[in-house]
Amino acid sequence: MRSQCIWTPCEVLTPLSFKPSTFFTFSFSKQLLLPDKSIAAISSTRRGISSYPSLMASSPSLKDAVSTQNESTQKTQQPLQVAKRLEKFKTTIFTQMSSLAIKHGAINLGQGFPNFDGPEFVKEAAIQAIKDGKNQYARGYGVPDFSSAIAERFKKDTGLVVDPEKEITVTSGCTEAIAATMLGLINPGDEVILFAPFYDSYEATLSMAGAKIKCITLHPPDFAVPIDELKSAITQDTRAVLINTPHNPTGKMFSREELSTIASLCIENDVLVFTDEVYDKLAFELDHISMASLPGMYERTVTLNSLGKTFSLTGWKIGWAIAPPHLTWGVRQAHSFLTFATSTPMQWAAAVALRAPESYYVELKRDYMAKKEILVEGLKAVGFKVFPSSGTYFVVVDHTPFGLENDIAFCEYLIKEVGVVAIPTSVFYLNPEDGKNLVRFTFCKDEGTLRAAVDRMKEKLKRK
Repeated sequence: MRSQCIWTPCEVLTPLSFKPSTFFTFSFSKQLLLPDKSIAAISSTRRGISSYPSLMASSPSLKDAVSTQNESTQKTQQPLQVAKRLEKFKTTIFTQMSSLAIKHGAINLGQGFPNFDGPEFVKEAAIQAIKDGKNQYARGYGVPDFSSAIAERFKKDTGLVVDPEKEITVTSGCTEAIAATMLGLINPGDEVILFAPFYDSYEATLSMAGAKIKCITLHPPDFAVPIDELKSAITQDTRAVLINTPHNPTGKMFSREELSTIASLCIENDVLVFTDEVYDKLAFELDHISMASLPGMYERTVTLNSLGKTFSLTGWKIGWAIAPPHLTWGVRQAHSFLTFATSTPMQWAAAVALRAPESYYVELKRDYMAKKEILVEGLKAVGFKVFPSSGTYFVVVDHTPFGLENDIAFCEYLIKEVGVVAIPTSVFYLNPEDGKNLVRFTFCKDEGTLRAAVDRMKEKLKRK
């Protein structure tokens, strides 16, 4: 017996036009009989049901529905809608600048993703995991072997022994680890201290959590922590301090003295610390210090990290959070309802990555130091004032010698007239005025690309 179906018109938004298009769902019924091939034809096409006259004739109600739907496509497009907690946030600056780069054929030294691929042994491990059938949902908080690899790596780096079953949560990138931490441990009205400039997702996820944000600005040339200001900022209402070291966008690395002072203040005032350490393997002038490793801090610290920066695999979106059980509980509760689980084969491959020999990290640092030198020396030759970068793959410069009114105007000029992309840093501040003189370049590109970008700037960018 042939399948008997009734079609119900519904609307979806097509990604390009954002105009309603007619698609149809069907359920088994005795109300309408269609040949099997007609079902296949209609269900596999993007044309509306009005393209099938016989079907329209057999169902006046469908004809009326299609007519009404067609009229709706002619109505004025409705204004975009967003919850109040997110209405201040626009399309991310990284998306905007990358789009402009494509439009103008500019060399993208803006968004922090490498233009070269990750190591073959890690990619081969992912391929093998897929072939081995490791393709279904992973355990919510992580594939056991990957969690163990994270614990092993953390012990090598910090000397701390953690329980992979109770203290590690695998997430879809560090950005999700950040979101899960904020949503799982911060209540509406809780006060959280940030150091500006800061990675833009911090403010957005804190807004989702309903937090009250206090901001302490780090100023060039060394972006040192103003300790007295921090002491005044921490109160009995402070729930957490969020640290990023090595620091995006400045390349600053928090010194042991700064971290110890922050730790003492947090212990004294019973404050948590969330520490974003995704650039921990890109530490050049100083050794990276994990806040959790300082005396008395593991019990109040959530350490956030990821695979992408260290292994040039940013598209895999593999991250994790390390915390004592009483804090891991909140992180996992939020994670369960954000993504539930992270890509299974990629976790198996990530376990192989984290067990790479130390020689991998030595070579990684050497390669990035060479890239950094090309960019820094080139920027100085062009005429920028370049601020020290001790870690990450970013460099912040003062653009004012070139006479543009602010960082956004400068970056637009740089893209359209010079053919190079940088990121305006004002988007990393609560008060954009604090960043109007600074822009950020990245050197996570091959050496040829870096030299080509420097050559364009030397040729077309003139001091005023």
